[in-house]
Amino acid sequence: MSYMSASAGPRDALANWLATSGATPGDRLPPEREFSERLGISRGELRKAMTVLEAEGIVERHVGRGTFLREPIAEGKSSESFVMNLAEITSPHAAMMARLSLEPELAGHAAIHAAPRHLTEARGLAKGMRKAADWTEYEHLDARLHELIAIASGNPLLVELHRIVNAVRVSVVWSKLELPRDGPPADYHSFAEHDAIIEALERRDRQAAHAAMRAHLKSVRATLLKDD
Repeated sequence: MSYMSASAGPRDALANWLATSGATPGDRLPPEREFSERLGISRGELRKAMTVLEAEGIVERHVGRGTFLREPIAEGKSSESFVMNLAEITSPHAAMMARLSLEPELAGHAAIHAAPRHLTEARGLAKGMRKAADWTEYEHLDARLHELIAIASGNPLLVELHRIVNAVRVSVVWSKLELPRDGPPADYHSFAEHDAIIEALERRDRQAAHAAMRAHLKSVRATLLKDD
């Protein structure tokens, strides 16, 4: 049985399965090869759909452990995603503009409010990104770092706003990229930019954290959107 209808994309095929499978929060999802065959989509499409649902907060992926259901999806609602509706009216440039409006402020607040555990995890994520075997793993770790910084801001409302913006960004920017099989090169610009953000957080330097995050996002925008 395929969960891919004529009108549904890979994200909805995955969401339809989650809504009807009986899976509950905390359940581990099937291995990638088995899951893609079950859904009737390619493994590449499955990875991109997982990235979107992870950004929406529905699933969570742990390197070396697998993917787990985080939040249930009500049957019949999987194609009515608030995030997907936003994605339909949001351009890639608008998505990046929203990030530039929100994330530097989050980084600034995180410099003041981050707990030691947040800083330790941030360093681990930055290290993991340098070892990422492919771009899917890199994107997973990168998204977790940015979410961690949002969480460290100490403002639950801003955290939820960040999750919405990130989910739309994944849908309209990242999921549409054609990426090479290998992971990022050793000199990938985001590595040093992430380090600068984390160093500012560790120094509790609010202005530096704000500036480092803004510089990073402008660099990402220029790379992904060929923006001058």
